[in-house]
Amino acid sequence: MKKINLIFATHNHQPIGNFDSVFVENYERAYKPFLDVFENFPRLKIAKHYTGILFEWLLQHRPDLLNRLKTLVDKGNVELISGGFYEPILAVIPDDDKVGQIQKLTKFIKKHFDYDAKGLWLAERIWEQHLVKPLAQAGIKYVILDDTHFKYAGLNDEQLYGYYITEEQGYTTYLFPVSKTLRYTIPFEDVSATIDYLRSIATDDGKRIAVFADDGEKFGGWPGTYEHTYTRNHWLEKFFAALDDNRDWIRTMTFQEALAELKPIGRIYLANASYAEMMHWALPNTKSFQDYETFEKRLKEEGLYDDYHIFVRGGFWRNFMVKYPESNQMHKRMLEVSKRAHALQAQKLKVSAKTLDKIWAAQCNCPYWHGVFGGTYLPNLRHPIYENLIEAETELDKLDNKNGDVLATIEDFDADGQDEVILKNTELALYFKPSDGGKLIELDYKPAKKNLLDVVTRREEGYHKRLLQAKQQTGELVAEMHNAVQMKEKGLESQLVYDWYRRASLVEHFLPLDTTLEELQKNHQRELGDFLISPFEATVNGTKAKRSLTLTRVGNLHFNGKNHNLEVSKTITLAKGKSEFTVDYTLTLQSDEKIKLYFGVENLYGLLAGDAPNRYYYFDDIALENNRLNSVGEVRARMVGLKDEWLKIHARLDATEEARVVRYPIETISLSEGGFERVYQGSCVVMLFEVELSKKPVELSLVQRFSRT
Repeated sequence: MKKINLIFATHNHQPIGNFDSVFVENYERAYKPFLDVFENFPRLKIAKHYTGILFEWLLQHRPDLLNRLKTLVDKGNVELISGGFYEPILAVIPDDDKVGQIQKLTKFIKKHFDYDAKGLWLAERIWEQHLVKPLAQAGIKYVILDDTHFKYAGLNDEQLYGYYITEEQGYTTYLFPVSKTLRYTIPFEDVSATIDYLRSIATDDGKRIAVFADDGEKFGGWPGTYEHTYTRNHWLEKFFAALDDNRDWIRTMTFQEALAELKPIGRIYLANASYAEMMHWALPNTKSFQDYETFEKRLKEEGLYDDYHIFVRGGFWRNFMVKYPESNQMHKRMLEVSKRAHALQAQKLKVSAKTLDKIWAAQCNCPYWHGVFGGTYLPNLRHPIYENLIEAETELDKLDNKNGDVLATIEDFDADGQDEVILKNTELALYFKPSDGGKLIELDYKPAKKNLLDVVTRREEGYHKRLLQAKQQTGELVAEMHNAVQMKEKGLESQLVYDWYRRASLVEHFLPLDTTLEELQKNHQRELGDFLISPFEATVNGTKAKRSLTLTRVGNLHFNGKNHNLEVSKTITLAKGKSEFTVDYTLTLQSDEKIKLYFGVENLYGLLAGDAPNRYYYFDDIALENNRLNSVGEVRARMVGLKDEWLKIHARLDATEEARVVRYPIETISLSEGGFERVYQGSCVVMLFEVELSKKPVELSLVQRFSRT
């Protein structure tokens, strides 16, 4: 009789910052009912991976599930798999953190289950060959990857029924390919499809291994799967029953059993890769994204795709940090804090385990990328990244900046070949980008552990065309089986607005006096100057008690058909121990003309929720009809205040002159597994000062203050 070995594994994960209701829903619809079914089949074996984030939530809120899981582990029915505790993209975090995160999860499993986990679930299956060495140093014996990775190396299906060994600098680990066929049949096709497939690849010697490994949430947590898996079709029960009934030729085994009993097929070296959809999403611009789809569609139409799809590849995961500067900012901020912590450790200073853990928590992968999954556009997933980093940095300040000095750094922080300028005290951290309009791109208010500029720019996505095409073709939006166009609210196609510059604070506009609020909101204003994305010269002065950054540019101002040279100087001053900074502007026209226009200063505030009653605008002596943070409007005032009573943040901006104060929300349209949705990113405030430019300098000042509400 022909036989086959089957390894069945699931990966269970929820990101840092996900809503507690999501944890509860997935527990009730996926994690618990899965074990409810599996416990009825004591002769079967499976493997399970839970991220440390989920393990900790279960330990606190649903400990009974862990007790049940331990019983299954003790009986030999379940093999537990390790990984990065906080589910990081291991390839892009420091090696010390790779090892530390893996060992943290391995130790957790040992402590709570008395089990020695030797395998690794690789987040998003993002593989780079250099991983082998730190994985081996962390005690990892094997890694689970998609079969696509192996096909990219030139292997065919017949060469994938087992596992391979790979090495880096003499360090080795074993690699198990996951069957794409099984990922598609389980649990979406009838159970017989999976059994028939296993029968087709079984052999007389019974040494082949077929591996299924995929998200545990697809067994009840994904839309429509709970009924299919448990209540209507009872798919999982039927599947385990089929495996049990066919134990004479289908042997369910664990990865560790496979390593102990069967030899590797051979040695392999794999290219940088992830699953195919991820590499499509990682393409760095809309054109390449859409060209990929067009090419793939053409191959399918011509009947060539099945034979040649392994040569059709998208981009490289790291290019998410090109596509989304906000992702790059998070990543380089994480590297900055990690590097600082390890440098202090090298100096024999005591960096606490709690501080290192905060850094590791900030490496959770989900907000660093975006596709149908991934959360770059989700403020609730980005917020805990910065929250953890700022908290860790505050602890590090106590080790190497005990006097609370104002620190100034000039370096290529974001690795783009251009220097940034960073000013920090114990209360604030200000990150400036002189090469891009002298913008303030990160503003950390440390007492609240909040980056107030954690806002994603409104940009075109390759999938936005689906909204527009569906509307044009049908007059209304419809859902299709495999290419659904679903919206969480009607009319989202009319909300597509794109920014042609990176959103930030201290962004200077020179605008005609007839500029409207709608033009600003839709980013259709007519810019008279060339200051928004042009480089500024940067100079830092001062002492440890007070430091100033002066950003200067002599640019072009186009007015009434003529070009004029205009010098703009802005000086930002940060003092020791202060949760405020001042901005002093000097505008000098280098011609004999006198020009009246609006000088606008744009500032952003990312406060997580736009339509909550406890998060709102206020103006001294002015009552707003709608004061919520997603409101649109304008008033004449010398100040504007924003309060977030949940985060306990009070931001107040005061000016020396009265201005036309325009406010509007920054909202993005993004795609998730639930369809297209509008996401509030933050609130934009533009102070428009009516000025007359001439050789006589125009001087204006702003003070940005923060306090706890």
